[in-house]
Amino acid sequence: MITDKVLKDLLIRVKRLEQATFRKNPKQQESNGGHQDFKGATGGLRFLASKGFFDRKRNFGEIKEALANLGYHYSKQAIQTPLNTLSRAGELLVSFREGGKKVYAKRK
Repeated sequence: MITDKVLKDLLIRVKRLEQATFRKNPKQQESNGGHQDFKGATGGLRFLASKGFFDRKRNFGEIKEALANLGYHYSKQAIQTPLNTLSRAGELLVSFREGGKKVYAKRK
């Protein structure tokens, strides 16, 4: 009888530990492409970079469209600010002018 109670208590503790440790359901993460960890406009840009989107030069229109396709619907200003931040010296992206338009690419 005592072992049943001890076992039940241990199972409850294990369940709580697993919930605290593994907060996200792995099946749910696969179903939405795994980008729920990337929050906000900056997160969307980081997600695009992690998927190789910036391996070639991209203009603002391409970036805004790619974010919208992933469900990140933000104004131009809300996207431009993190783009400027991510393209500072030592950050993830590099920006430069090409043909009079600003383009962004992954920093090498």
